[in-house]
Amino acid sequence: MVVEFAVMVPVAIAVGLVAFNLARFTWLCAAFDRASLDIVVAHGVSPEGEQRLGVATQQVKSALEEAMPGSGVEVGVEAEDLSQAAAGGQSSASTLSFPISPLLTRFRCTLRYQPWPAIDGFAGVRIGTPLALEHQRSIVVDRFRPGVVV
Repeated sequence: MVVEFAVMVPVAIAVGLVAFNLARFTWLCAAFDRASLDIVVAHGVSPEGEQRLGVATQQVKSALEEAMPGSGVEVGVEAEDLSQAAAGGQSSASTLSFPISPLLTRFRCTLRYQPWPAIDGFAGVRIGTPLALEHQRSIVVDRFRPGVVV
């Protein structure tokens, strides 16, 4: 029985760590989805100071970093102006039409989670987790009409 116990304890610990990290990642994704929508609508649509896309992106990123608790979490925010992206891909025949809302902006918020424990090595053997789990949320808003979410 002692041998069976000695064999099963490391397996049980590994399964417990995987379950813990999966539950924590799921909880962080749910919190991130709620927070990112609220923060993009609050800070991305009409940022403080200059009304530029870069300022809005930085404010959204800093607010998301404050909203996401714990260590092992990294937040990234990218923004693209959909009217310029659509204009670049239009042919000469379709330039006569105009977009219904030319100021649409897509914010792509990314959550990267490094599983716990982050042990680099033990007794000269590298045993750290080489992967990071990633979750993305895309939100399209009209930057000059608050409350319009597409």
